[in-house]
Amino acid sequence: MNRLRYILVAIFLTGCASQVPLPISQAPPGNLTLTVVQAGPEAFVGTTVRWGGVITRVENKATQTWVELVSRQLKKNGQPSIDGKSDGRFIASFQGFADPVVYETGRLLTIVGTIDTQTTRAIGEYAYSFPVVTVTSSYLWPLEAEPVHHEHPPPWWYYDPWPFYPWSYRPYRGPYHW
Repeated sequence: MNRLRYILVAIFLTGCASQVPLPISQAPPGNLTLTVVQAGPEAFVGTTVRWGGVITRVENKATQTWVELVSRQLKKNGQPSIDGKSDGRFIASFQGFADPVVYETGRLLTIVGTIDTQTTRAIGEYAYSFPVVTVTSSYLWPLEAEPVHHEHPPPWWYYDPWPFYPWSYRPYRGPYHW
């Protein structure tokens, strides 16, 4: 009987664990960080990486799409951390067309791909060097549902189960009754 309990608890706990989405599940061993690659990108051409971040710009070219991302540290499930530290920026190069409405600014994206080249582009007036990663698989994280805020809160009697019952005769007066 005790074995059955342990097995059920183990099944329950593994069911609650966050799973890495299948397209990005193959993280390369010893995954390189963006900081290491930016120091000498020529030495890492052809190396497979799994990076993620926040989309800042989408640029469709004739045969490919460049998605510019601000790098973020990845959580255990592969999702970029919103509050995570950024190592810099990189470009994810997709084959074909990627709709800028789907890959909109501010969305989270995780990619697996190979380091291809480096390009220099302007961020404001600053010339920034971007590593370009040719994407083999990616996962665009779903948007979080925004909390609903009511313009006017419900009236006071909405929260009180006995709004017109005298205080002294109430069956329950809450934790702070006198």
